[in-house]
Amino acid sequence: MKKRFVIIGGGAAGFFAAINAAEMNPEMEVIILEGSNKVLQKVKVSGGGRCNVTHACFTPNELIEFYPRGRKELLGPFHQFMTGDVMEWFENRGVSLKIEEDNRVFPESNSSQTIIDCFLDSAKKAGIIIQISTRVEAIEKDNNKFKIKTASKNFTADYLLVATGSNTKVWNMISNLGHQVIIPIPSLFTFHITDKRLEEISGISVPYASVKVLNSKLEAQGPLLITHWGLSGPAILKLSAWGALELHNKEYNFKIEVNWLSKKHETVLELLKAAKRNNAKKIVVLRSVFEVISKRLWMKFVAAANISPSTQWAQLSNKDLDHLASQLTKSVFKVSGKSTFKDEFVTAGGVDLCEVNFKRFESKLHKNLFFAGEVLNIDAITGGFNFQNAWTGGWIVATALNK
Repeated sequence: MKKRFVIIGGGAAGFFAAINAAEMNPEMEVIILEGSNKVLQKVKVSGGGRCNVTHACFTPNELIEFYPRGRKELLGPFHQFMTGDVMEWFENRGVSLKIEEDNRVFPESNSSQTIIDCFLDSAKKAGIIIQISTRVEAIEKDNNKFKIKTASKNFTADYLLVATGSNTKVWNMISNLGHQVIIPIPSLFTFHITDKRLEEISGISVPYASVKVLNSKLEAQGPLLITHWGLSGPAILKLSAWGALELHNKEYNFKIEVNWLSKKHETVLELLKAAKRNNAKKIVVLRSVFEVISKRLWMKFVAAANISPSTQWAQLSNKDLDHLASQLTKSVFKVSGKSTFKDEFVTAGGVDLCEVNFKRFESKLHKNLFFAGEVLNIDAITGGFNFQNAWTGGWIVATALNK
């Protein structure tokens, strides 16, 4: 009689585990249960619809540094299945990948549909059964098997993988099996800020800023984006990932200091003094001294430094220059809330990592019960790292079934 492998969750980790398990074990029946009416939706929207497959970091010790939670646990697994392995996996299936300047890896097609088509085609060839609109209502252990109850049909599994991502109902089912679940909180989110300096200039960005949370050790660097609700971009998202627990405890009310140039105040002040000498009769507000600061953003900083629109450079006092340098290097903003990506939502929280054997991504409490992806208390910053966790977990689960 065929062994049956059931995967709860039709996302990245679930499909990757299913395909590899089916290819390694042709005699095994593999079934994916997906609660919604479509699979791989997070893959579809990731990377702005391009799918940030992974990151071109090829050393496990370096890769784990991008994971606020799960660093220690992922070191061994990354030695088994790494970013280069993922790239080779897709290339072998006809998906050409490219490494962009920031080391993010995308399909050459710039379309996440390429990845989805690859998965669906591979799943079809491997004979995987995909059950959409099949919401799991309960999981029970029955001797050495698992019973999965859904609204329409019940399934029995010899091996069960839970790869549902951030799903409170499934976490409750896992808790009923005796597992500890760390209460989930948002990990990747943007900052709500109401401030005149950010009004009516949404869409403007700077390529490399430094942002730190005041009265905290939290700090991050990277591109910064002004939005109609406040601030976003990689610098903010990294800060939110590393500070997920601390910012949650602050109830998302805190102050940040932004250095828009990532330069020392003294350095910027000297550059402004040089601009004063070289542009004595020119109007300050009309042209930004710094190439990375757009004219519209420059105008905001000039106004915030209490410099009138008609002021010439020669008219600026040393105090005026110091105020302007402070706006560029020490802008303080009050954060009063957060926004999350509805489709790319990532949480800190999930199955307690001390209850998982990461040599197999298997439960230490129940043999043949596996976890992969964000259902675990593992999360990363943006850049393809959360997907890499999914691919690695899915691969190791598949190989564990083959042993």
